Amino acid sequence: TIFKLLCGFYERQGGQYFLFGHPFEEWNLEAARSCFSEVSQNVFLFPESIRQNVACGKENATDEEVIEACKNANIHDFIMSLPDGYETLVGERGVRLSGGQRQRISIARAFLKDAPILLLDEPTASVDVESEQKIQEAIERIAAGRTVIVIAHRLSTIKKAKQIYVVSSGRISEAGNHEELLEKQGIYAEMYAKG
Repeated sequence: TIFKLLCGFYERQGGQYFLFGHPFEEWNLEAARSCFSEVSQNVFLFPESIRQNVACGKENATDEEVIEACKNANIHDFIMSLPDGYETLVGERGVRLSGGQRQRISIARAFLKDAPILLLDEPTASVDVESEQKIQEAIERIAAGRTVIVIAHRLSTIKKAKQIYVVSSGRISEAGNHEELLEKQGIYAEMYAKG
């Protein structure tokens, strides 16, 4: 819901939010959406090549830009190990790739788009430990110099966040950084203890 509000898919029912100091309603919707890159747990890939799937993050992207984005997303070496490299077809909805590989292609798209705000929706959900580590490294790289908003149940994904909001029953029940929330011994601490 928060991401859909930020991207203008829902109209707010009350309150107000600002994008770069201006009320959201004052923004042209296309211009506002250009400020965001999203990496979702349900990555959508076209039944095209890896190169084409990454390049859709930026109109007229060069091959060099696509390769650099993939290097930053920790997926380049895997792509180069494939017989057809960047021209490898991913299949319908990326069926020929693992969940972690699809996520890293999505992160490469976000690198290529280079938007100032990054929305991450459960970016490490349903991936193995090795993929999670590669995704975490790529996220740390892409987060530099950007505003990053993360929705996560896997707390390792948000442990380093400057501000964490715990949402329970549709309301913010706790707020603080990782250490502050552990000290409160509330919902966050309980979830963290369960690991």
